[in-house]
Amino acid sequence: MKQRLAIILAPIILLASAVAVSLVGAVHIPAEALWTILKAKVCGHSVPEQWQMYEITVWNLRFPRILLSMLAGGALAVCGAAFQSIFRNPVCDPYILGISSGASLGAAFAIIVGLDAFMFGIPAAALVTALLTLLLIFGISLAGNRKSVETILLVGIALNFLISAVVTLLMVLHQESLEQIIFWTMGSFASCSWLEVGGLAVMLLFCGFFLFFYSKNLNIMQLGDETAQTSGVNVKKTSYAVLIFASLLIAGTVATCGVIGFVGLIIPHIVRLIFGNNNRTVFTFSLFFGAFFCLLADTLARTVAVPAELPVGSITAIVGAPYFISLLLSQKSRK
Repeated sequence: MKQRLAIILAPIILLASAVAVSLVGAVHIPAEALWTILKAKVCGHSVPEQWQMYEITVWNLRFPRILLSMLAGGALAVCGAAFQSIFRNPVCDPYILGISSGASLGAAFAIIVGLDAFMFGIPAAALVTALLTLLLIFGISLAGNRKSVETILLVGIALNFLISAVVTLLMVLHQESLEQIIFWTMGSFASCSWLEVGGLAVMLLFCGFFLFFYSKNLNIMQLGDETAQTSGVNVKKTSYAVLIFASLLIAGTVATCGVIGFVGLIIPHIVRLIFGNNNRTVFTFSLFFGAFFCLLADTLARTVAVPAELPVGSITAIVGAPYFISLLLSQKSRK
């Protein structure tokens, strides 16, 4: 009963929150103007002259940003739930394999060589290096003839440190680009477009479908690999498939909006505490809770220090770091 009520209320609350936060910002939007512009765009009509002054702010700036923040939050939370299930560890983060560091390297390179002057210059470079990092992780793991999930994790952690060191070196050597690189690595939804929203939405639908598809197998795998094998679950195939699709989704998200930490760590853990460990339920509510969390974080990022703007990652870290510490302490007290 609790889950049925929550699945009805979650999208309603998320939609209402998105509408509410679209009214606030550096430019205050009257509710009537918002409704009129939205209705005109949906119906294909022209916006009345009295509200045209708000049209660009609402439709070209605020709406894409709000939608992108919700898509990114939902994607990161679902990936976090998938990683925590695969590694059977509630403190696993979706960036643990080093995919985000790979994306950061591409973004830093794009900023330094001036690709940020082109549309999608930074996201394209970040996506390419993120995917190359993913291929490198699996390549090194397979080369060692140790095809276990644990080996992939260790290789990812090692590459994460290596690539982070290279990014730091690039920032030291190119201090004229230091501020821009740091802001990107802390995450932002500021300069987004409808095309980026559409791209991330397609990627979330595609990868999310396969993650939900394997959720039943993940539930059985929680009982142990031997039990899962006797139940007809191909543990290795399921593990690799979930890792690949979750990593692809992380790569697309990071390439679109930069590195936003702690969303995939704290949201799935909260969802499991409320709704239990059924992965289909966890994935569903992680999607909504993650979207809501990033929506609020981005609203704070763009309103707290107007006219300046804070990186979204700094807001999520302020909330997520204390929660992570409390999670570690609670686990230690149980032992």
